Amino acid sequence: MGVHGDWQLAARGAMLLGDDGEIRPTIFAEMSALAASTGAINLGQGFPDEDGPAEVLEAAQKAIRNGVNQYPPGLGMPVLREAIASHQARFYGLTVDPDREVLVTAGATEALAATILALTSEGDEIVTLEPFYDSYVAIAGLAKLKHVTVPLKGPNFEPDLDDLRKAVNDRTRIILINDPHNPTGSILPKEALELIVELATKHDAIIVTDEVYEHLVFEDKHLPIASLPGARERTVSISSGGKTFSATGWKIGWITAPHELIQAILAVKQFLTFVNGAPFQPAIAVGLGLPDSYFMNAASTLKSKCEILSNGLREAGFTVSRPQGGYFVIADAAPLGFTDADSACRKLPELAGVVGVPVTAFVRPDHRGPYRSQIRFAFCKRVEVLEAASRQLAGIHS
Repeated sequence: MGVHGDWQLAARGAMLLGDDGEIRPTIFAEMSALAASTGAINLGQGFPDEDGPAEVLEAAQKAIRNGVNQYPPGLGMPVLREAIASHQARFYGLTVDPDREVLVTAGATEALAATILALTSEGDEIVTLEPFYDSYVAIAGLAKLKHVTVPLKGPNFEPDLDDLRKAVNDRTRIILINDPHNPTGSILPKEALELIVELATKHDAIIVTDEVYEHLVFEDKHLPIASLPGARERTVSISSGGKTFSATGWKIGWITAPHELIQAILAVKQFLTFVNGAPFQPAIAVGLGLPDSYFMNAASTLKSKCEILSNGLREAGFTVSRPQGGYFVIADAAPLGFTDADSACRKLPELAGVVGVPVTAFVRPDHRGPYRSQIRFAFCKRVEVLEAASRQLAGIHS
């Protein structure tokens, strides 16, 4: 197919390439542009509008002042790799070798891309949950994989265990899970995690887990799949500092995995960004060493923000899900007469001065039905912004 065909395949798989061959903007870019042009409150993209902890910001400034501005080591700076290993032991009881089993990346997105490209061959199958983070399907397209999805069902957005069993077979190379989940905010039940380990072992698949919201769980603590019996030796765990420390623009992510998998992923990663974010790496290391109270407060603060926006959406007439973590809440616009979320999202700036993103942006075109009227709203904003959005949403009926 050649290079031209490869990028077309990835773009079409990500629903970014029109039938005319022209690249379309992502729905996130379109909705953010709509918010900017109309002055609407942008609850479409998942980035905070407040800075993270002062200690972390000061550490980055100090690193810049001290000349930490050139290429860091290919695996990442030792101070951050050691902090990541300590973090895994502290929170999850996982023993990780910082010199052999940790790789620092340009955010979780690069970690996912390097992992999928490194560990698959053309024609392999990759299994994801659906809805899915949009980059998954683009990377799968670029790698020329068959993308198999398992739908998240019901009000709690959980997978049916029989659907998982049907999705995984001897052609499955990667089972990719996002837990806590974007866009639904759901958390995989332990029995689903255990089944994934069982299936991966039976079919000799690799588990790749996107855990960027690991510290933003509202009730129980996050349970990483790598901590379950039989999972560690076949799991690539991916996370980042952007969500936990409100520093999404720094793009500091990481992978923990067995050494042989890290070696394979590094072989690809070094030709993507090579290295990145030198002064931000020691700053994220400082963040990972913050006291338990920081992480508990980060989760509880987001939970209260979720409740503010969720209450506003309910009062406006939406049917609202109950996320268990993360940045987002799903609201069904059908009770307001909107059967198509794409259309609703384009009208909301005029009707309520608020922007959201249709959940159909996270599903395959032929699987839109159950999600057709659902909208994802971000609550990782200042309280006054969420309160203003709630007031404006209440005016939809007026």
